[in-house]
Amino acid sequence: MDASAVSISHSPAFFPTSRSEHKEQPPQPANLAELLLRVTRRYPRTGICLISTERDGKAELLSYPALLDEARRILGGLQAYDRGPGAKIALLLERASDFIPAFWACVLGGYVPCPLVPIRNDAERWAKHLAHIDTLLEKPLFISTGALVGDLPGVQAADLDELRTGTPRDHVHAAKPHDPALLVLTSGSTGNSKAVVLTHGNLIASMAGKKERHELTAADVTLNWISFDHVAALLEMHLLPLYAGAVQLHVDPAVILADPLMFLRFMDRYRVSVTFTPNFLFGQINAALSSAKHADDKGQTHVLDLSCVRHIISGGEAIVVETGRRFLDLLEPFGLSRKALWPAFGMTETCAGSVFSREFPERDENREFACLGLPIAGLQMRVMNDDGLSVPDGESGELQLRGPMVFGRYHNNEEATHGAFTPDGWFRTGDLGRIENGRLHLVGRSKDSIIVSGVNYFSHELETALEQLDGIERSFVAAFPTRPKGADTEQLVVAFAPTFALDDEAKLHQLTIAVRNTVIMLWGFRPTLILPLPKGAFPKTSLGKIQRSLLRKRLEAGELASHEAHIADVTRRQLGGYTPPAGLTETAIAAIFAELFGLDPSTVSATASFFDLGGTSLDIIKLKQLLQERLGFVNVPVISILQNPTVRGLASQDEKEYDPIVPLQMTGTKTPLFCIHPGVGEVLVYVNLANYFVNERPFYALRARGFKKGEAYFTSMEELVSTYVDAIRKKQPHGPYAIAGYSFSGPVAFEIAKVLESQGERVAFVGSIDMRPHIVQPGSDFFDEVETTVLLAFFLSLINRKQMDELPAQLRAGLPHQDPCAAILQLAPPERVAELDLDLPKLQAWSALAHSLVLVAKKYVPTGNVESMTVFYAEPLWGTKQEWLSDQLKNWDAFTRAPNRYIEVGGEHHTLMDPKHVATFQAVLRAELDRALDGQ
Repeated sequence: MDASAVSISHSPAFFPTSRSEHKEQPPQPANLAELLLRVTRRYPRTGICLISTERDGKAELLSYPALLDEARRILGGLQAYDRGPGAKIALLLERASDFIPAFWACVLGGYVPCPLVPIRNDAERWAKHLAHIDTLLEKPLFISTGALVGDLPGVQAADLDELRTGTPRDHVHAAKPHDPALLVLTSGSTGNSKAVVLTHGNLIASMAGKKERHELTAADVTLNWISFDHVAALLEMHLLPLYAGAVQLHVDPAVILADPLMFLRFMDRYRVSVTFTPNFLFGQINAALSSAKHADDKGQTHVLDLSCVRHIISGGEAIVVETGRRFLDLLEPFGLSRKALWPAFGMTETCAGSVFSREFPERDENREFACLGLPIAGLQMRVMNDDGLSVPDGESGELQLRGPMVFGRYHNNEEATHGAFTPDGWFRTGDLGRIENGRLHLVGRSKDSIIVSGVNYFSHELETALEQLDGIERSFVAAFPTRPKGADTEQLVVAFAPTFALDDEAKLHQLTIAVRNTVIMLWGFRPTLILPLPKGAFPKTSLGKIQRSLLRKRLEAGELASHEAHIADVTRRQLGGYTPPAGLTETAIAAIFAELFGLDPSTVSATASFFDLGGTSLDIIKLKQLLQERLGFVNVPVISILQNPTVRGLASQDEKEYDPIVPLQMTGTKTPLFCIHPGVGEVLVYVNLANYFVNERPFYALRARGFKKGEAYFTSMEELVSTYVDAIRKKQPHGPYAIAGYSFSGPVAFEIAKVLESQGERVAFVGSIDMRPHIVQPGSDFFDEVETTVLLAFFLSLINRKQMDELPAQLRAGLPHQDPCAAILQLAPPERVAELDLDLPKLQAWSALAHSLVLVAKKYVPTGNVESMTVFYAEPLWGTKQEWLSDQLKNWDAFTRAPNRYIEVGGEHHTLMDPKHVATFQAVLRAELDRALDGQ
C-alpha cells in the first residue's frame, strides 16, 4: 500500500509525552467517587478531549477538575427530585459531553446510573422498551436532552440542560465496595433485557487488573468512538483511562461509521496510544485502504504516522485472524506495530474486557479466529463439560469465570441470577470455549447458535464466510434460526444486504446462489430461506451489531413478507419459469429433486437444472443412488448426471459417445471458462466452484476418457490435448479463450493454449492451479500403481495425511498378495465410502484410470511457450510454500513470453477448493478472469 493512500491533517499534540514521569502507583480507592476525587487532585492537567467535528481538527479538553465541577452542578439539579442514595437513574444521553458529567453526578450522589440508547423509527418498539425499563428499574428518573425528553411517554424525565443550572453540591456519598455502582442492560429483544449490577468493588478491581495488563499511565492518550450504552465504552475507554490519569478522546460513532479511515486519522492527529474497536471496523478499513486513495479537500495527500499506537483492543465479536493480519499488513508501512492488535474477551458481567492476548498474530497461525489470551489479575477461568466436570487442557466446554470483577446478580431477576452461577459460585458465561496453556479460545456463543437436527452451528462462523462474497455489504449479513409450524428442528435463515440495487435480478440471483452454496459447503445443509434486504431493514445495536433475535421476530411476524415474495419471484424468473413434468419417470425424478432440496414437488420444473436448484458434488452421489433405488436405473454414470442435469434430461438419458465437455454452469454472457480435470480424471472438484459463476460466464469442465466401460484411456499428452482442443472449439469456435487446469492439468491447460495460439486464436487467460511445468520431475520413478492409488484415496478423503505418507511402503511390502484398493477400503470411513458410492471394482477402475494419466505425465516434457500464465499456489503436500513457489512454480517463467502472475490462495494443494476455501478462491479466480479478459 502506498503511503500516500490516506489523507491526514496534523495538529500539534497537547498531551503529556513522557511515560517515565508517571510510574508511581496511586492508592486503591474504595469507590468510584473517591477515584474521581483522587484523579482530580493527582492529574489536574489531563482529562477528556471531546472532538466536535470529524475534519476541522478542533478538540475541547475538559480537565478532570472541570469534570468534577460540572458533575457537582448536575448533582445539585438532581437534588430537586428528592431521590435518595441507591435510586436508579436512566441516562438517555448520546453525546460524551452529556453522558460523562451526568454519570459522575450520579456516582457522587450515590445514585445508580443505567445507560440507555434511543430506538428510532420504531415508535411501538421504543414504547415497549421504555415500559420494560421503567418496570425493571422500579420507576427510575430518565435524564435526557432536547427533543428526546419529550419522547419519553409514561416515565419521569429530566432535561440535563436544566440540571446543569443547579447549585454545586460538595457532599459526596461514601459508597461501600459491595454497593451497586452501575446497571448495564444486556442485549436482548424488547422486554427481556436483563440489568447487570456492577458494584464499586467490581469496577475498582477490574480497573486495577486492566491497568496492570495495559501498562497504562497518565502519559497515554486513548480514543473511543463507541456509544456509552456499550460497556466497553464506559469501562474500557472512560473509567480505565481516568483510573490511570490518561487523556481520553471521545468522538461520535457516526463519524467513524461514515468514514472508517477517520479512525486512523484521529489516532495520528492526537497521537493515540490505546484504543478499542470491534473486528468489523478492521474489515471496513482494509476495504477502504485497498480500494482507493484518499486525498484531502485540496487534493493533497499526507503520510499517516501510527507509530504512537501501542495497542488496539478488539472485542465484542469474534476476531477473524485473516482480517486482523491484513489490517496489520496494510498499516505497517505507516508505522503501526505488528504487535498492536490485542484480541480481547469480556462481557458486561465481567466489567468488559478481562482477557487479553498480546501474542497476535504469531500465536494464531492457521486459525480462523484469534486466541483471546490470558486473564487479568484476579480473574480465574475454567471449562466444564455438561456433567459439571472440568475438561482437560485443550478440550471444549462451557467457559466459567470467577473473580472480584465478576458481577454478583441481575437486578430484580432472581431466576436469571440463579441460572447464571454454578453451585460453587462460578459465573456461567454461555460461551463455549477451551483453554490451552492458560489461554482462552472461544468455540462459539450458545445464544448465537442455530440447532439443526441436534447439532449446534454458530452464526458468526457463517457470517464471517459470507462477508467475503462479492456483492454482500459488510456487517449486513445475519444467520439466524426459525422454526415454522410443524417443523421438528430449527431451520436456517440467511439475510443480507447487497451492495447493488435489489431490482438487479441477474446479480441478485447469482449472489443468492453463492450464499446458498457457501452455506452448504460450510455447514452441509441448505438454508430454508435466503433473504436479500435493504440495509435499513437490519436492526442494529449502537455498536453496529445486528440484533438477530429481533430480525427473526420480524420475519416470523410476517413483516418481511414482501421481501420474501420478491426473491421468490426473482428465482422463478431466473430459472426460466415452470414446465410441468411429463409422464411417470419425469414426475418421479422431480419428486427426488424436491426431496434432496427441501422443495414442494409441484414447484420443480422439468427443465430445472439440478445445479441451479442447489446440487453439490455430494448431492450427485445421493441423486445417483436414489435414481438406482427408486427408478431401477442400472448404475447411473456420474457423467450422465453432469451432462443431463435436468429432470427431463435424466429421464431421457442414454449412453452417448465420449465427450469430455461437462457444462456445469451455462448462464452469463462473458467469455466461457474451460477447466481441465485434475489427476483423478473426474471433475467433481469444480461443481461447487462453478455455481459462483451464475449469470456471469459459462463454466465448462473437461473429464478424462475411460470412466465408461470399454472406453480407452489416453496414451499420450498429444492425444489428450488434441481431443480437448477439438471439444473446446466445438463449444466455442473462436477466442478469446480462458483455460485453467488444477494440479495434473496445469500443464494440460498450457498445452491447450499452445495449440490454440498456433491456430491463430487468442488465449487471454491460462491458469495453472498449484502445478509446476513438469507434472512428474524428470528421472523420477515416484509414481507407481501403489502411489497412484494412495494419492487418489487421499484426494477422495478416504485416508488421512499420515496414512498417505506411510501406506505406500506398507502396501508394497504386501505385494503381490495384497490389493492396494482393498486395503484402502478397509481403512476408509464407511460413511465416506457410501457418500462416494464406491466399492472395490469401482475403486479399482478409478485407480486404473488415474494411473493411465500418470503414465501420460511421466512421458510429458514441456516445450515452447504461451503469452503468459496466472499461477495460483497454496500450501504444498511436501516442503514449504516458499520453496514450492521459488523452486518449482517459478519455472513457468521459462515457458511464457510475458511476465506471469503468481497468486497465493488459502488452503493446501488438496483443499484449496474445499468448502473452507472455495468462497475465497472463487473471488480471486473471477477477479483474475475479469482482469485478463478486460471484463469480457
